[in-house]
Amino acid sequence: MRITILFGGSNRERLVSVASAQALHQALPEADLWWWDVEDNVHTVQSKQLLEHARPFEDEFKPGTRGIPLAQALDQAKAEGRLLVLGLHGGRAENGELQLMCEARGVPFTGSGSASSHLAFDKIAAKHFAALGGVTPPANIALDQIDAAFAEYGRLIAKPARDGSSYGLIFVNAKQDLVAVRNAARHEDYVIEPYIAGVEATCGVLERPDGSIVSLPPIEIIPGEGNFDYAAKYLLKSTQEICPGRFTPEVTATLMDHAMRAHRAMSCTGYSRSDFIVSPKGLVYLETNTLPGLTKSSLYPKALKVEGIAFVAFLHGLIELAEARVRK
Repeated sequence: MRITILFGGSNRERLVSVASAQALHQALPEADLWWWDVEDNVHTVQSKQLLEHARPFEDEFKPGTRGIPLAQALDQAKAEGRLLVLGLHGGRAENGELQLMCEARGVPFTGSGSASSHLAFDKIAAKHFAALGGVTPPANIALDQIDAAFAEYGRLIAKPARDGSSYGLIFVNAKQDLVAVRNAARHEDYVIEPYIAGVEATCGVLERPDGSIVSLPPIEIIPGEGNFDYAAKYLLKSTQEICPGRFTPEVTATLMDHAMRAHRAMSCTGYSRSDFIVSPKGLVYLETNTLPGLTKSSLYPKALKVEGIAFVAFLHGLIELAEARVRK
């Protein structure tokens, strides 16, 4: 099949997507490059345009070529026998819409299918299913109960219910922060939870071509300025990401087990990464990402390296799974 890296997207995480696409293309230099722009058009991009783009987190990549509508591009992908390697994050790229458009046409793609992508992207639904799968999420707090909850817990955290949680993350440490949550909730649904003190951790899961799944080494995250938001993830050099994390053997085993439980609970395929808080009272599940970042500095590739899995071998495994899925 003709391998094509699809990157960009119509949401705000398209900027990080450029950096993922750069890493993907360096591992798969034979792949074609398609850029999905904010107006829902797809452009063919040359290798030099992508690899020499120097500001992936700050500037929108503009290939300067005339594109075609996304639906038309997917029809073309089907006609030309293309397999899409997704270097995408958030929005319609991760909520199952793109995946469904591919499934309807029989276009193979890497990562989870439409149903599991949609489920994992909805943080409230994901927490419910993960709990049924045997992990422990934090409580949900209704917006009209936020004052009482703040009085009870002292600290809260609020994040968009259906978007990457690095964006729009609000730490409620004082009463004036309650106003910020209410204002944000006017524009999109928010998940509100008690703030859980502890060590931030994340753990990837990998599906092998034979269908078996394994957990990767858990990563310990020490945010550069105390909060693991967008700036801490992508901009602050002071953020530490330690792999394998400095957890006890028991905590490490639990993290790996719970990451696989969440992966299975949402019927993820290919790969996923789940986030947790290691608190004094035990492990708390936060969310599952079905398209974790694949930049050179991203967490998932770091865990692959520690596990001894070459990035290119990982990608070829995803491609093999995608080919097998479309043949079913």
